[in-house]
Amino acid sequence: MSAANPLRFLIVDPLPGVQTFARQLLESYGFPADSIRCCGDIASALQQGLDFKPDFLISDSFPKAEMDAFGLHQHLQQAHPGCRLALLSFEITPELEARAAQAGARFVLKKPFTAADLRDTMRKSLDSMAQERPELHARMMQVMKAPAAPKAAPPRPIVLPPMQAPLKPGDKVNHGGKTATIEYVVIRHGELVVQLRGQGSLVPASQLNKL
Repeated sequence: MSAANPLRFLIVDPLPGVQTFARQLLESYGFPADSIRCCGDIASALQQGLDFKPDFLISDSFPKAEMDAFGLHQHLQQAHPGCRLALLSFEITPELEARAAQAGARFVLKKPFTAADLRDTMRKSLDSMAQERPELHARMMQVMKAPAAPKAAPPRPIVLPPMQAPLKPGDKVNHGGKTATIEYVVIRHGELVVQLRGQGSLVPASQLNKL
């Protein structure tokens, strides 16, 4: 593959917000849109990935799926041995960490995470991978340091959640004048949102005051 070709990324996560933010993050670094593909499930990722041959698989662990992220990674490596794995998971167990280490995972990021968490983790991982693999370093620098073409649209900025303090499951917050408990925290379309205990809808973090 020519050094002029950018890295290819396959993002696999059931949460559309995670897909959107990860794509936005990579595009903000200068990676072209056609070098990034997103899927919501393992089957779709396998179908696309065998043809796309990603250099970097960023995936939810999918622990309850018939084929989990490790199985997907193994199949993609058969098509492209240079494919690297990164994991996102709500539950990080010693078994998961051991399997991740065996698979050479670039990182394991615990869900829920903030926009800044994903940004910083991805930045460190890309820097590390560039140092370890000179051929990828050349491809990254081709994209990330080349001057923009005339009249080219600038990379989209990363939109960070409009929150003043970190929120996590179990926190007490004021919502509409009532005290509520946070059940889940997720990123949706680049915005931090939460699900309150006993409520089905998601609430933007900007509408909550932490107690």
